[in-house]
Amino acid sequence: MNIAVVGIGYVGLVSGTCFAESGNEVICVDIDRERIEALQNGHVPIYEPGLEELVRRNLKERRLSFTTELEAAVGQSMVSFIAVGTPMSADGAADLTGVLAAATGVARAATGYHIIAIKSTVPVGTNDRVRELIAQSSRHRIDVCSVPEFLKEGSAIEDFMRPDRVVIGSTSEQATAILREIHSPFLRTDNPVLVMDPRSNLASTQRSPCPSLRDQFAQPDG
Repeated sequence: MNIAVVGIGYVGLVSGTCFAESGNEVICVDIDRERIEALQNGHVPIYEPGLEELVRRNLKERRLSFTTELEAAVGQSMVSFIAVGTPMSADGAADLTGVLAAATGVARAATGYHIIAIKSTVPVGTNDRVRELIAQSSRHRIDVCSVPEFLKEGSAIEDFMRPDRVVIGSTSEQATAILREIHSPFLRTDNPVLVMDPRSNLASTQRSPCPSLRDQFAQPDG
């Protein structure tokens, strides 16, 4: 599967690298040119045990690449995972500027059917906002889904590669099937895929007692 990951902070970098490790062709996108140049040379700007080794191996085997060119990355992919930061605004709400901008950029760059899968920490109702926004930006069918992560600093790769569950918020059977396929290499027989509508998906993750790295590192990731 060809995948784009937009926003290369903790969640985006770990996700993109692990997707590549499972055999997908992954293009990671960020607006930070220095970060992209470092990653292109195999230098990981964050510390996570085992991550740099995986990045270098998948770069060498050409399953993983890094770019600042969103349009090119999306044009080569069927699924775009959005993992940009959602820092707290002055009124305490999540700032969705980056998410909405990324979604709009993906929609404009899509060349056919496409899935936008949101990993960023966002409030209930965000998928509806994204869906309304991208309807103005693309003539192609684009499904918007939520696929939150439950990653802990220091064990993020293990958490991603061996999750106790995968939660998908989707109203599209086609998108759900594709996201199931992407995540299937990480699931053992006793680990469930929980599929629900996006609002229930986001509400359940916000009640979860397990903090994700996105909550711990809220600075903009691109």
